[in-house]
Amino acid sequence: MTRALIIGGGIAGPVAAMALRRAGIDSDVFEAYDHGSDGVGAFLTLAINGLEALRVLDLHDLVCDLGMDSARMRMTNGRGKELATVRQPARTLKRADLYLALRDEAVRRGVRIHYGKRLVDAQITRNGVRAVFADGSTADGDLLIGADGLRSRTRAIIDPDAPQARHVGLLNTGGFARGVTVPGEPGTNHFIFGKKCFFGYLVHPNGEVWWFANPPSRKEPTREELAAITPAQWRARLRSLFSDDVGPMLDIIDATEHIISGWNTYDFPTVPKWSNERMVILGDAAHATSPSSGQGASMAIEDAVVLAKCLRDIPDIPDAFAAYEGLRRERVERIVAQGKRNGDGKAPGAFGALVRDLALPTIMRQVAKKNALAWMHDYRITWDDPVAVA
Repeated sequence: MTRALIIGGGIAGPVAAMALRRAGIDSDVFEAYDHGSDGVGAFLTLAINGLEALRVLDLHDLVCDLGMDSARMRMTNGRGKELATVRQPARTLKRADLYLALRDEAVRRGVRIHYGKRLVDAQITRNGVRAVFADGSTADGDLLIGADGLRSRTRAIIDPDAPQARHVGLLNTGGFARGVTVPGEPGTNHFIFGKKCFFGYLVHPNGEVWWFANPPSRKEPTREELAAITPAQWRARLRSLFSDDVGPMLDIIDATEHIISGWNTYDFPTVPKWSNERMVILGDAAHATSPSSGQGASMAIEDAVVLAKCLRDIPDIPDAFAAYEGLRRERVERIVAQGKRNGDGKAPGAFGALVRDLALPTIMRQVAKKNALAWMHDYRITWDDPVAVA
């Protein structure tokens, strides 16, 4: 049986392992950390196309009770004026809950997950590929899949000249507020274009408020600089950013016991090389998108299913990789570009904000009328359809 080495045990890794297993390919997942991703991260959105990709692997019901439906978006500006309300089927859930559900199901289905295995090198051998880990151990397989995220080591091994991620000029922070009453029904995404900062929140059916903020940052702070900002400093900074805006932002911030330490946001406009003879990348390693697209996790799940189909139907591994890239590149790069446009509207400056507030209502009405984002959300993968050589 063909054996795959999957680098990265977050969300994309276990999904890829389950997709490969359905395709008749054995795999092992190697996670750099020694404890998995338990409790890591805030929350994310699975768009309808991502949920349908999970359905292909009989995973849809596994996540349908996590988080909340979030099919409606209401956008306002910092003066409290409503700019648009649109429907966009999705489910919002805590990243840790999604990770644990997928990891546990992968293990239940027989996937082997190894922790404390940070990839440092990989070499093409006579019969396949060998992964070398920081602890000195190695693993041999027929192919290697890099599901190792934005700072993918696999991507750098495939192409030492691969571009660096692009900082999109926004930071990200957020949290979970309790004991506060805010406008809006459960599950509606409230997006507020504040004068100085973008803010989003949802009300969970249990009353908890899930929120995030995107402070603008032209400079890309280092990890050390971000780590040095204390929770009290984050709280004070956010209160200052929203002090002149209309909305519940200050009440939500004050009702949040723990504000998540901020992080940079990035995207990849394009990654020239996705594969070599025995190695391939997927998810954020191949096409990280700004969180403003709402598609990061969904694209990684789609990648995993499509790659498994290609490896199932095309015996030659390089040809299977080429078919996978041919089926995915145009779509994912278009979504990355859409996410960049969405993010640019969050901190456009005074003149840009004026133009946005005048144009956005008309734009969103046309988007809804013409179903202009159907290309993104109506994408479906049919497992039984065969894949041909590109």
